Amino acid sequence: MRLFFLLLISLSASSVHAVSKQESSSYKFETLLERKEVIWGFDFLPDGKVILTQRDGKMLTFDPATKAVVELKGVPKVYSAGQAGLLDVRVHPDFKTNNQIFFSYSEPVGDDESTTVLGVATLKGSELTNFKKLFSGHAPNDNDIHYGSRIEFDLKGHLFLTMGDRDQRHKAQDLAFHQGKIMRLNLDGSIPQDNPYVKQKDKKPEIWSYGHRNPQGLTRHPVTGEIWEGEMGPRGGDEINLIKPEKNYGWPVITYGREYYGPKIGTTAKAGMEQPLVHWVPSISPSAIAFYSGDKISGFKNNLFIATLSATHVRRLVMEETKVVKQEELFADLDYRWRNVRSGPDGYLYLSTDEGRFGRVVKK
Repeated sequence: MRLFFLLLISLSASSVHAVSKQESSSYKFETLLERKEVIWGFDFLPDGKVILTQRDGKMLTFDPATKAVVELKGVPKVYSAGQAGLLDVRVHPDFKTNNQIFFSYSEPVGDDESTTVLGVATLKGSELTNFKKLFSGHAPNDNDIHYGSRIEFDLKGHLFLTMGDRDQRHKAQDLAFHQGKIMRLNLDGSIPQDNPYVKQKDKKPEIWSYGHRNPQGLTRHPVTGEIWEGEMGPRGGDEINLIKPEKNYGWPVITYGREYYGPKIGTTAKAGMEQPLVHWVPSISPSAIAFYSGDKISGFKNNLFIATLSATHVRRLVMEETKVVKQEELFADLDYRWRNVRSGPDGYLYLSTDEGRFGRVVKK
């Protein structure tokens, strides 16, 4: 009976949508850059170069035309162990006028603790200058997992930053802590006065949504402008969510995942808590998500792409508004741990891996 029950969970939670194995066989992943470290984040500079982060603490610029790689000076001290390190990087929406970049990282605190930090700096040649810390996660600890750290912008002058539960799951439901939350800030680091918990006692004013485990995916819908999130569950229970202010996404009270050693963690639904748009059992480990807005891949416009770690493929979701109507696994034969995915300004879909590869999707 227990086996039958688990099978039912797996079939329903994996999704009711059929998953095809690389129907898009006319495309391939083209490696443009090979490094020896995890390429965690990347973004595109107006001059055609790419700015990248390595989890070991290095930040680079890469010129796809000349293949030149430049290591940037001025990166702040980073704690790099386990899942910690130099994490996401994003070009300021007004980069052409201010030359600023945002980046997230794990900051060492004391002898053996760390926390998620958001910084901004001016890119001047091959150096970061005028560094400023905009956000530091409350209550650092000595766990080196679940930093979150993905960055996204809306169209109204705000920045969103994810922070995982740091393996202190109860704090995801506690608004006095940043753990397990998505933060919303103004681009100068100040707190928007229409954030839901501004001026509320014992609640962090940066918080936009809560009840998250390890949200490493964050993207803006190219048509609606809404913020979508990809979240890693434990043993199963990975999610895609549409993020709304003041909403509770449930962790650890509701989840479709289980403890790694088998038992249930909570229930799967509760009044006042949001259901994911889609979830997976077993896990696929969504490290990043992005809507494709380019024109180089026929038929993929506005599809949602997921960089997966444990599943070692790039997953394509065909959406009708917020409903998944088709799923497809791409590049599983390469057996890479896919770390990041972004739609590039030149119309290509770009990806990076834990094996240190950066590249794009092209026709065979």
